[in-house]
Amino acid sequence: MNTGLGTALKGRGLTARRGNQRLFHSLDFEIPAGRVTWLRGQNGSGKTTLLRIIAGLAQPDGGTLLWNDRPLAQCSDYCQKLVYVGHNSGLKDDLTALESLLFLARLHGQPCTQAQAESALKRMGVNHRRNLLVRHLSQGQRRRVALARLVLQTQAPVWVLDEPFDALDDGGIVTVKSLMHECVEQGGMVLLTSHIPVAFDKLPTLEISLDQGVGTP
Repeated sequence: MNTGLGTALKGRGLTARRGNQRLFHSLDFEIPAGRVTWLRGQNGSGKTTLLRIIAGLAQPDGGTLLWNDRPLAQCSDYCQKLVYVGHNSGLKDDLTALESLLFLARLHGQPCTQAQAESALKRMGVNHRRNLLVRHLSQGQRRRVALARLVLQTQAPVWVLDEPFDALDDGGIVTVKSLMHECVEQGGMVLLTSHIPVAFDKLPTLEISLDQGVGTP
């Protein structure tokens, strides 16, 4: 395993609220390179909020995020290393599957040719649906199209994934786990939420529990 990146994402004293409700308070954690980290917690505990904070889409109400021991706000290269796939696949109903993937790649600054997009859709098992409008795809097929971004993001070692296995069948889950394995083997890090148990053969995993507010190896 190549863990030569030596990178780590750390949270120090993170606090977040939703209205008058406190989701989590004074949360400390560390996500090292070369690991899959499973973010766990009951419904409403703030899992999606924390992922959005880590992805730079929301701000905490307190505390600091560090990338290689530097405040995230001072790390201009962090966004270039990040892939965020939210629980909502973010696809446009009036685009085809192929057009949607190309659009997502451009939106996130990822160079992508049609051939590369088709190859990514093939890896995800939906290239045969590439010319169908998104509105005609099943939920599982939509999820596969959104997750095809992971195939394209070979140079992005930080993956933040909100329920990536949602709506996938067994074959889709195997494919996504394989992609995560490849990312980690190259020294990347994967942070995910999942309602199904997260288990990887011979792959180091960590857990962060928002119910307890601490990380466990």
